[in-house]
Amino acid sequence: MIDNDIIGTGHWIFAGVSILAFIIFLVWSYRKDKIVHKRSYKGSSFFLLFLLIGFFLLFIFKRIF
Repeated sequence: MIDNDIIGTGHWIFAGVSILAFIIFLVWSYRKDKIVHKRSYKGSSFFLLFLLIGFFLLFIFKRIF
């Protein structure tokens, strides 16, 4: 359990600002490389879809049997 005296409001503000800055940097980076991603990773969305469906089916069949 975390002691509230050790982690103050300033720590939470710093963590929130850091996470927000990291997300903004990620979005900016991916927008900059959008054309390269479309050319290099063509068809990867179908692979991800089939992977998610496979995990979902595995979860369902594991619960049934």
